[in-house]
Amino acid sequence: MNKNFFNFTLSKSWEYELKKISDLSSLKKPVGYISKEISKNKEISPDIKDIFKAFEYCSFSSTKVVIFGQDPYFQKGVANGLAFSVKSNETLPASLRNIYKEIENDIGMTSNIDGCLKSWAIQGVLLLNSSLTVEVGKPGSHSNIGWQDFIYDVVKVINQKENIVFILWGNDAKKYDKHIDQNKNLVLSSAHPSPLSSYRGFFGCKHFSKCNKYLKSKNISEIKW
Repeated sequence: MNKNFFNFTLSKSWEYELKKISDLSSLKKPVGYISKEISKNKEISPDIKDIFKAFEYCSFSSTKVVIFGQDPYFQKGVANGLAFSVKSNETLPASLRNIYKEIENDIGMTSNIDGCLKSWAIQGVLLLNSSLTVEVGKPGSHSNIGWQDFIYDVVKVINQKENIVFILWGNDAKKYDKHIDQNKNLVLSSAHPSPLSSYRGFFGCKHFSKCNKYLKSKNISEIKW
């Protein structure tokens, strides 16, 4: 079951690159845990088919920006596999509203018309949660099931590229700072966009303009936020 689950969900481009640096054993623990939870009729967010959606929309070769979230929205049917993103028919969560507000204050306005951030992903923004799953109704419930080892592998393989912009919002995201090669990439850090912390450094961080300025300086196409 685990093997079929993995093969069905992780894109081949990322599987190919990750196998260069690891045997993908970092996936065994979280996938095994989720498989057992599903067998107990536990509900998982996002839908199983969407767990690795960030990697499907944003290939390894196209990745130029990485934005770290914490874990998916825990409400049933809301998360779509992209950090901070929701399905297009869902109400904007508070954190995403603040992200859009900062974009508007920073560069004028956002190009998005709803809460789905697929348009960012297909431009090369890897919207990566620290935990790729959560039990419905229980925020943070999958924070210790082993996802962090897989995410470390992802950061390690991205480090083989250069001129990547890593955007770390909040303490949970900042723990990846030490795993990033800062000699050949740009790291932007601030408080989390949550209403609980957005006024402690997220608002006014200007990460969106700083990101595009860096990409432009490296002759890389900018993101249409």
